[in-house]
Amino acid sequence: MELKEAQYFSKDFEWEKLREEIENDISLHYHLESPPSSSFSLSKDSEAWQNFHSRHYSGRFFKERRYLLKEFPELLDCDENSKVLEIGCGNGSTVLPILRGKHSTIVYACDCSTEALDRAKEIIETADGVSAKHRFCPFVCDFSANKFPNWLICNTCRRTSLKQLVDCETDVKDDKDTDLGASTALKEAQCCVGGVHFVTLIFTLSAVPSEKMPPAIAECLAVLRPGGVLLFRDYGLYDMTMLRFPANQRIGLREYVRSDGTRSYFFCLETVRELFVAAGFIELELDYCCINSANRRHGKSMRRVWVHGKFQKPI
Repeated sequence: MELKEAQYFSKDFEWEKLREEIENDISLHYHLESPPSSSFSLSKDSEAWQNFHSRHYSGRFFKERRYLLKEFPELLDCDENSKVLEIGCGNGSTVLPILRGKHSTIVYACDCSTEALDRAKEIIETADGVSAKHRFCPFVCDFSANKFPNWLICNTCRRTSLKQLVDCETDVKDDKDTDLGASTALKEAQCCVGGVHFVTLIFTLSAVPSEKMPPAIAECLAVLRPGGVLLFRDYGLYDMTMLRFPANQRIGLREYVRSDGTRSYFFCLETVRELFVAAGFIELELDYCCINSANRRHGKSMRRVWVHGKFQKPI
């Protein structure tokens, strides 16, 4: 109950004031200029993340996202046996608080890295107070390059969902209706889980090449049940980490590549809105989270900017 009532403070400073300061700083103008032509290979992305998780396999890299249920109380207030798809689960830092928060929720978690999934299994299986048996279902998938597997949402259920006719797990009483009868047959055959109630996209979309974002978001819409909600959190424009990138690591507008080959995009609200609305989502919430984070080792305050959003699939 404590988590439901707590509020997550996210306005240590105003984003507009930060924007004005950054745009008036001549030394940072290279972040605002036209992006350079880049020869960065898209095929390297998945390999770079595989290598990243191989290097950071130890538990010291794991940090549970305890704020998650405060930012997204829907994950606590949902119906019994609700299904959640966590995309880009990494080592399970988002999955664990969801499993802790409601003991009937089923979490499907995917990542492009087998190393990350192995580590997530270890962490969740050994976590105190978490019974994850039959509730944690990890699988390998790069949602920016592939569709989600048919056992999660089959082609027939995709079409049914797009037509907004029926949910493939709805109990049907009138078998005379051909559409509803077809849905009943699918349920009896257990062709798929019928999609999910929630998709969590937490610091994942920023790692996707910008040109691949629209089809990736469309795939998120497809796997949601009608009325389902996508919960979004990612790097915001003028976040401290963006300003630390040197000019030679820019590969596009607001898009950068780290020395290890992984990439990061920094979102403004307009870009996020355009991406999700164009895919067919309804905007429920969208705002900047502006947090002063203390670096105790160096005695510095770091201004972090993230984008918080909630988007619903039409009913």
